[in-house]
Amino acid sequence: MPLLEVNSPALVRQFLDLPARLYQNQPNWISPLDPDVEAVFDPAKNGLLARGEAIRWVLTNAAGTVVGRVAAFVNRDAEQTDPTLPVGGMGFFECEDDQAAANELFEAARHWLAARGMEAMDGPINFGERDRFWGLLTDGFTEPNYGMFFHQPYYQQLFERYGFELFFRQYTCYRDVDMPLHATFSRAFDKYAEQYPAFQFKHANKRDTEKLAHDFHHVYNLAWANHSGINPMSLDKARELVKQMQPVLDERLLWFAYHNDEPIAFFVSLPELNQIFKHVSRRFGLLAKLRFLWEKRQYMQRRDKKLFGVIFGVVPEWQGKGVESALMVHARAEFMRAGYREIEMNWIGDFNPRMLALTRSIGARIYKTHVTYRYLFDRERPFERSPIIR
Repeated sequence: MPLLEVNSPALVRQFLDLPARLYQNQPNWISPLDPDVEAVFDPAKNGLLARGEAIRWVLTNAAGTVVGRVAAFVNRDAEQTDPTLPVGGMGFFECEDDQAAANELFEAARHWLAARGMEAMDGPINFGERDRFWGLLTDGFTEPNYGMFFHQPYYQQLFERYGFELFFRQYTCYRDVDMPLHATFSRAFDKYAEQYPAFQFKHANKRDTEKLAHDFHHVYNLAWANHSGINPMSLDKARELVKQMQPVLDERLLWFAYHNDEPIAFFVSLPELNQIFKHVSRRFGLLAKLRFLWEKRQYMQRRDKKLFGVIFGVVPEWQGKGVESALMVHARAEFMRAGYREIEMNWIGDFNPRMLALTRSIGARIYKTHVTYRYLFDRERPFERSPIIR
């Protein structure tokens, strides 16, 4: 089966078009936008390509029909938790139910990474942040949230029969917004309400983008940047994220807790954009953009909207003191006033027991499971799962 490096517009189109054929009988599949996928491989849009490398292939059968695709990448800015085990990435995997075809794709990624000094590969992952295109869907084959892939159920066997081993699971949790919170949340709410104005809980002002970027940057770096695999965020990066979110954000979904005007926690959510994008062409040309604006306006007027929890964090000094509980009470009340009825909270790693305990405490249940696999090139080397965050 010919394996072709994607290096021409025609092969790019074949790379992008394959999923539409593979998922044509899957009613819950929602295609990622072509420009979002292409941005990963565009040096002008993905700064990791300044020092890193990426390649992608399509696999064709004897008749010239594309039957699979894959990408591989070396992220030289990624933190290597074990200096004796340099790890590369593979992702954007799609394939017919054919183990030989899948093996050829996996082998292409492995050989390319080994030639660049890597000794293992994680996959399927993104050449970028973890919040997009990360992990293999293995349970909960409902409509995917924006930025996440829907996968064929047989992909799990293709990965595991090749020899990939489970490195960590990441969960998407679900709850009805109007589900009551436990009484302990109300007690935390009352505790901090009595200490106003030293403690304040409020949503962002989308017109004050500089404050939003500063507050997000501050909490993110204290709450998350010391976790394995997560690099500190620059203020310019935070500004860029706010700029990217601006066309779709609802300020009522961006909540911060403050102590003496210093941000100490956040709960950042967005309208679940795939509920809009599923009505729009994945090529996202001019007509599709106009359709998106119309669909967005219609959706935002509804009283049964879904929101998507992007990230939650509390700076270490304030963890376990009820700040997160009080923040959730404030946020939940505003969500209901704004007409949001469902929430899915994305990307909660099984290596993060505190966050899993928090989601259980608010009555959320695991709704989807994605798996990040690791394949060690030295098959005699002992395999170790991702370390637990203590």
